[in-house]
Amino acid sequence: MAETTAAATRAGNEYAARLAEFSDEWTEIHRQQAVLDARKARLLARSAAYADAFADVTVPASFPPAERRALSRRSTCGALAMATRMPERTVQLATNDAERLVNDAPAVLASLEAGRISARHAQVITDQLCDVPAAGRAVFLDQVLPEAERITAAGLKSRARVLRERLHPESITARATRSEADRRAEFEPAADGMAWVHLFTTAPIAQGIIERVEAAAAESRQAGDTRTCAQLQADALAALALTGVTPEDVASSPVLPHPIEVQEHIKPTVQITVPALSMAGVNDAPATLDGYGPIDPETAARIAVNAPSFTRILIQPETGEVLSVGRNQYRVPADLQRAVRLRDGTCRAPGCGRSARACDLDHSVAWEDGGTTDVGNLACLCRHHHRMKHLPGWNLAHGPGGVLEWTTPDGKQYLTEPDPAPF
Repeated sequence: MAETTAAATRAGNEYAARLAEFSDEWTEIHRQQAVLDARKARLLARSAAYADAFADVTVPASFPPAERRALSRRSTCGALAMATRMPERTVQLATNDAERLVNDAPAVLASLEAGRISARHAQVITDQLCDVPAAGRAVFLDQVLPEAERITAAGLKSRARVLRERLHPESITARATRSEADRRAEFEPAADGMAWVHLFTTAPIAQGIIERVEAAAAESRQAGDTRTCAQLQADALAALALTGVTPEDVASSPVLPHPIEVQEHIKPTVQITVPALSMAGVNDAPATLDGYGPIDPETAARIAVNAPSFTRILIQPETGEVLSVGRNQYRVPADLQRAVRLRDGTCRAPGCGRSARACDLDHSVAWEDGGTTDVGNLACLCRHHHRMKHLPGWNLAHGPGGVLEWTTPDGKQYLTEPDPAPF
């Protein structure tokens, strides 16, 4: 028994020693990460300051002064984004955060550099700070920073929100009215034929929507529906949005419609890309719904039934080469436009995911410089990257097969290739 106890004690001591090593190293890694995050913030803030200072030099004088500054900043963020394969919008937002941290909250930056807080703590503070009037910022920072150095970022978020509310001189009614102007709905593609719909609206409306779909789901569940609560709530919201199901409808027929039934109410103008062998019935390769991506052939067919019009595009299965873009409109420019948008899929600037449908068709070699209007000289560029391409220091070369070579003002080069066929 004594030997067993001694062995257990030795094992316990060894575990405690190893755990201390892991804990110390884990803490050191987080400290180093905080130092790097502070360094990134300083660099981004400095890059923004240089972009502003050199705006009149780097952007043609044909643009108004305020627009020159905005374009210079976006050009700088674009170059940084391409260098790190990050979305340009991500770099822009990080730059805005960095400026707030460096310029408006130097004590928070110092705490981050010392490893006493994490980047998440700093983000929570600057998020709340941006809506605190200048007169109350010093008091806010004095009170929130000690809290940040002793609690989690999640706990800090709640404390900081309460503190901001207490120190804010403007009424919550006035602020709510201003924030209401930002309401919007957003679409986010997901995997396997699914997607998210995000709604940003007032809290009472959001709460009302949730309560309504929960009540409809509960009614359907009580009527014997075997779908899960989560499935029923999702189906209830889809039914409300697409078919106008009312509480009275639920009362008279509590079983909610299935998503397949709801889909029958969708009447889009659909562009469906179909593999040639699928059209021939040889295989069941997926179709592609423009603006989303791959969907199963059965769903594509069911949606297309109710579409006022759709364009069928046939793809050569081995190479992905476009075989046909349809002839609903005979004019060559329309067919050429469809072919280029199909080939590119999105804006062809590195890291930009804006749909080709919302992009300009740009001549890589300008028409006035002898460029031709054909597939080998056209590419989809969103309006921002179309303008940025013409700024001093930027260059775009169009290679064989639709490959584009971008050169940034710092001389770095990046390649983008057309979207591959999704099957």
